[in-house]
Amino acid sequence: MSGTGEFRIRPARVDDVGLVLSFIRQLAEYEKLAHEVVADEATIHAALFGPQANAEGLIGELVTAEGAVPVAFAVYFHNFSTFLGRKGLYLEDLFVQPQHRGAGFGRRLLAHLARLALERGCQRFEWAVLDWNEPALGFYAALGAEAKSDWIVHRLSGAPLAALAAEAR
Repeated sequence: MSGTGEFRIRPARVDDVGLVLSFIRQLAEYEKLAHEVVADEATIHAALFGPQANAEGLIGELVTAEGAVPVAFAVYFHNFSTFLGRKGLYLEDLFVQPQHRGAGFGRRLLAHLARLALERGCQRFEWAVLDWNEPALGFYAALGAEAKSDWIVHRLSGAPLAALAAEAR
């Protein structure tokens, strides 16, 4: 649990690139996927702040008399539903440091993103969660989120992605 203080959410800034990467690595450790992180500060900077930025970030800070300490983050982007003919908001990552869990910070980040989705005209707010992550699954179910187990995510990367792309030549 966290100490006393106010939880504040702000947009990620250019000077937060290292912090965002640190949170990504902490999340990957928790998810037992640290070996898959190849992002570096340059790729995070380009994704969040470059001329063709395609994602946005939020930083959750615990503000006390001593100052603001980053304790959580979220990275999100817009997707599109052809069925609805409208954009949606997709949450790529949400992470609250373990010592600050249970204080409502994750819920506050999700509420902030839900409000942002509605303000931007989004019809959906979606994310994925690993099937073994029982704390997250329970947390999301308590929010009223619907698990879409009838959809199976597919991914092409590395050599299979390159092989399929080569067919387009």
